[in-house]
Amino acid sequence: MKNKILYSIFFYLILISNYSQEIKIIEIRKAASSTQDQDKFPGANILLSSDKEKVNLFHDGGLIISDKAYFYSKKNSFKAIGNVIFTQGDTIKLTCNTIEYNGNSKIANAYGNVFLDSPDMTLKTDSLFMDRVNNKAFYNSRGIIIDSLTTLTSNKGIYFMNENKYQFKSNVKIKNPKYKVNSDQLDYFTKLNEAFFYEKSNIIGETYNIFCDEGYYDMNVEKGFFKKNAIIYYDNKIIKGDSLYFENEIEYAAAVKNVSIIDSINNTIIQGHYGEIFKAKDSAIITKRALATNIIDNDSLFIHADTLITTGPEEKRIMRGFYDVRIFKKDLKGKSDSIYINESTGLTKLLNKPLLKIENQTFTDSQKNLKNPILWFDKSQMTGNEIFLLSDTKTKKLDSLKINGNVFIIEKDSLSEDGFNQIKGGILKGSFIEGKLKSMNIIKNTEMVYYLYSDEDQKLIGIDKTTCSAMEINFSSGEIGEITFLVSPSGNVYPEKDLPKNERTLKGFIWRKDEMPISVEDLFSKDDINLIFR
Repeated sequence: MKNKILYSIFFYLILISNYSQEIKIIEIRKAASSTQDQDKFPGANILLSSDKEKVNLFHDGGLIISDKAYFYSKKNSFKAIGNVIFTQGDTIKLTCNTIEYNGNSKIANAYGNVFLDSPDMTLKTDSLFMDRVNNKAFYNSRGIIIDSLTTLTSNKGIYFMNENKYQFKSNVKIKNPKYKVNSDQLDYFTKLNEAFFYEKSNIIGETYNIFCDEGYYDMNVEKGFFKKNAIIYYDNKIIKGDSLYFENEIEYAAAVKNVSIIDSINNTIIQGHYGEIFKAKDSAIITKRALATNIIDNDSLFIHADTLITTGPEEKRIMRGFYDVRIFKKDLKGKSDSIYINESTGLTKLLNKPLLKIENQTFTDSQKNLKNPILWFDKSQMTGNEIFLLSDTKTKKLDSLKINGNVFIIEKDSLSEDGFNQIKGGILKGSFIEGKLKSMNIIKNTEMVYYLYSDEDQKLIGIDKTTCSAMEINFSSGEIGEITFLVSPSGNVYPEKDLPKNERTLKGFIWRKDEMPISVEDLFSKDDINLIFR
């Protein structure tokens, strides 16, 4: 019990000692004269200055100079008026018309033409509240902060002296010769010249415009990280994503998750999981569930690939797609290993992945055709080693088609249960009218299987198997119509019963209808879809 009492007394004495150390008395160091007016200012010594002598008060390292002061010794407080200068070492200098100060709480309230000078910048406001215990100052009326190059204004602000940090709220504006910033709330570190955004913000540079609800910006080198409704307007493009990175010095931008790069000049939108833009190289790359949308006469062309790359200036833009390329348009679908699109020439190339030596030796013709690029025009399936499409550069409508090597055209016969019209050859050249496939010429080792029907009753006449050196095909309503054999045709029309089923398909036949996308969603594989949830 005795030890507990001694401990309590000891603890109490420590508290008293600490309290006495914390509370320091305000000192009157200089004054030209002193008076009292107990009726108007009870308990106050009225300190006055002269032409030669200003009122000087001192408290805990802080010197306050003024024309007049009302000093309340019992309250350990004062009110200084007229040309007030408050200094704290060589780091803080505050000037104002009036200051009220409590020595016990070390709280100062400054009013009228308030200027707070620190080594990094100057704050100007109508009223300022200083907390010397926590080394912070704040204002609720409009404030202006100026350094050598930058002017910052806000309706509310807090200055954390130990951290050289400002916290600004409500109508925050930063002006610099290189950029402008508008924000609802941000933290600004004066020595580092860095800002952290916590509400709607906008950064405007000479060549870029950034929006976000949250982010970081290094004003020294104009680079930053942004998220929450983040958008970058850059190089005639709009960049969106869950997270955005931007670095002006190297002319670079990047986006992660739910990425969109919108090219308004070329009417193109590229979406994916990750994207980068290199302004100096006029290039962009987007990967993981990449999808390009090209708007053509209110009929969008969709191109999916693992990776999409665009290069070149707007008038000479080139797009490349790699790995599992898929195409969807109302009247055109396709698949290939890679794709090449030249905006200036209107040329599109669909290319396969070259077979390995062992694959070339062991694969059947059908297996090889399975690897080839493929197009679906209306009801026709077309494959070959290489597929070239040429579009009108102004209208963007298809003009011509060329397929090189292992040309194979298949069309499901509409009247028979399991019949297929087929045409093979070495090279195919086709033409379009108003974007619709109208005719084709096929040359080199041409073969055909075709189901013939009477015009009157649409009964099957027979199955035509013909070979020749060249043939011409006209299309009607999206289907194979008139066929003309041009050079050395040889063949027969077989009654259905006389032609075995294994003879009704040409060598290399493979029907790939299950691969044809019937919607934009069909362009994506299971792996692509899983990326959404990661």
